[in-house]
Amino acid sequence: MLKYIEDRVLAVTETALQTNSTVRVLAKQFGVSKSTVYIDMTVRIKKLNPFKAKQVYKILMENKAERTIRGGQAKYLKSKKCV
Repeated sequence: MLKYIEDRVLAVTETALQTNSTVRVLAKQFGVSKSTVYIDMTVRIKKLNPFKAKQVYKILMENKAERTIRGGQAKYLKSKKCV
């Protein structure tokens, strides 16, 4: 793996662990695609640091579980602004 990719993977995972950010937020923050962030957090981190991989996986699953709730809130708030 190239050095700049390793650095990005470690930076993305460290930020995710500190802030519990979603993949979308992390992608915007680091200037890469959501797919790249997802691959960094699921595949590449396992090779670099298996312990952090388990921690990041928990965050991904929490965000996935909350995804429908956040979507519903966004629709609710959007409809309230129109009134």
